[in-house]
Amino acid sequence: MTVGVLAVDGGQSGIKVRLESGGERTELKFPGVQTDEAVLPQLARVIKRIISETPARIDTVAVGTTGLVKEEHDAGRLAELIDSADLRHLALAHDSVTSYLGALGNEHGTVVAAGTGVVTLGVGPNRVARIDGWGHIMGDAGSGYWIGQQALMAVMRDYDGRGEHTALTAVVKERWPDLSEAYIDLQALPDRISTVASFAASVAELADSDQIAARICARAGKELADSAATALRRVGLESSGSVPVAAIGGVFEGQHVRESFTQELHTRHSGAQVQAVTGNGLDGVQLLAQLPAGHALQELISRCRR
Repeated sequence: MTVGVLAVDGGQSGIKVRLESGGERTELKFPGVQTDEAVLPQLARVIKRIISETPARIDTVAVGTTGLVKEEHDAGRLAELIDSADLRHLALAHDSVTSYLGALGNEHGTVVAAGTGVVTLGVGPNRVARIDGWGHIMGDAGSGYWIGQQALMAVMRDYDGRGEHTALTAVVKERWPDLSEAYIDLQALPDRISTVASFAASVAELADSDQIAARICARAGKELADSAATALRRVGLESSGSVPVAAIGGVFEGQHVRESFTQELHTRHSGAQVQAVTGNGLDGVQLLAQLPAGHALQELISRCRR
């Protein structure tokens, strides 16, 4: 029987998995992590399903996930929930760690991962700093959810007559023709977080022609740049010369957000170099098992070995 290595990237929009076994690679996607439920059981269900459906003997599992609170940052507990006799090594970390590894590897710098939510991680020679990633109620400034929420608020201001007209109103009315009922339907949706975040794409598309959409994108870029600059300062890289900064996730696919982010960051740190990234979250998850023992990120990884 061949031996397999499973990488799991748990996000709010989807749980992505990558199985490598016998020189072959398989990638799948499952429904996203619900942050109002315990995270480890959700991950365990997906992992158990993969184990049951593959002929390979999976002895190594690496996981990077959103919504990982201190009480659940326990690889041993996740291993118990998976309950596989073949499992020998399990590594568990917040997705800010795996996003960083996928983008910058062992380099010192900062990674801003902005999708449905957002989290920023700075890594210096001796310190690590996590900025934001505090969820859609208390944080996630500049995220896809944040952008979508700002869009919905602007639409309701337009509807009431409290604010300027915006082309976003027509977009939202495609989903809810009666805007006066939209908030009731939205609050009842089990996927309301991803639903709100889905409007971020329309904001990006309309930013060239709609002032409200353009302002939302500009504000999102500034919020994300603030997080990046703060991370560099907290890990002792604020006075460094050239420092790599990776901006990853769907939010940065929008030109207006990315330009605002880059301009604002350069005003805060002239040496910050926003660079192209070839790796992704799953690549970073795979690196968890190979991270050097003395790396500053080791303190943020929970491991279970059998």
